[in-house]
Amino acid sequence: MRAFTVERYGDNAGVRAGEVPDPEVGADDVLVRIQAASVNPLDRMIRDGEMKAILPYRVPFVLGNDLAGVVVEVGAAVTQYAVGDEVFARPDKDRIGTFAELIAVHQDDVAIKPATLTMEEAASLPLVALTSWQALVERARIQPGQKVLIHAGSGGLGTIAIQLAKQLGAHVATTTSTANVDLVRRLGADVVVDYKKQAFETVLHDYDFVLDSLGGETLKKSLDVLKPGGQVISVAGPPDAAFARELGADPLIRLVMSALSFRIRRRARRRNVTYSFLFMKASGDQLRELTPLIEAGRIRPVVDTVFPFESAREALEYLDAGRAKAGKVVVKMT
Repeated sequence: MRAFTVERYGDNAGVRAGEVPDPEVGADDVLVRIQAASVNPLDRMIRDGEMKAILPYRVPFVLGNDLAGVVVEVGAAVTQYAVGDEVFARPDKDRIGTFAELIAVHQDDVAIKPATLTMEEAASLPLVALTSWQALVERARIQPGQKVLIHAGSGGLGTIAIQLAKQLGAHVATTTSTANVDLVRRLGADVVVDYKKQAFETVLHDYDFVLDSLGGETLKKSLDVLKPGGQVISVAGPPDAAFARELGADPLIRLVMSALSFRIRRRARRRNVTYSFLFMKASGDQLRELTPLIEAGRIRPVVDTVFPFESAREALEYLDAGRAKAGKVVVKMT
């Protein structure tokens, strides 16, 4: 099958298009012919080797973390799906590889594609929708009336997290650039901070929760907008020991991750708030929880640009260069 593989860590020069063996289909797997896959900052981080301590993929490996497609084969123990089903998924972290014609995915990680979406729209959702669900519902347990700040509201994660937070009844603030103020308002943001004109930490106060996708100084300043007892969850900040335990990492890796996050956790404690790191997990069940909201139009995908499969490297370069204006970049099989 055709695929884009990482031949060496470093940059886009290490990504190659070529032929690789078709996937082996286990008893609990569905084999999906991929129709579309989306490009995420996570793909860039994996490609560049930034995630090797957490995700030690051995080169060469197929890149890609989101998909929508059609089931073409099912394993002997599969009970939920049949050949011909249209599905979408974020494969498990140990089984990535959606920049390819085919992928074998465990049946527990797959869900039927929302009927109202195109393949390209569906492929844009799994990773960011699951991250939003796991941050807002599973981890933060957002309640109606709570005040939530979502950074980078026009980004792939932000566009979905804003909409989910509104469905949970939250009062939502977001940060974005001047060009995307109207977009994030249409998505449901109650308060919009144009970061080119205002510093969010000077205008937002007493928030219950912050979802951070930027890290660095933005993460540090986010602690200042929380009320006592509030929490910030970051997908871009330093990993913590709790995440290392989830991974089943050895004691040395746990110690390293604890050290990496020591300063931000100490800073949070001094402000009587909490910090934690989130690396989302694959879950077909959670995608099914989200599907009614998607089909009702309450959560709408935002797609920036669709590239043909042959231009997957160009899609990565487009994302690298920060040229995406809003939402997700998608690669479509031709």
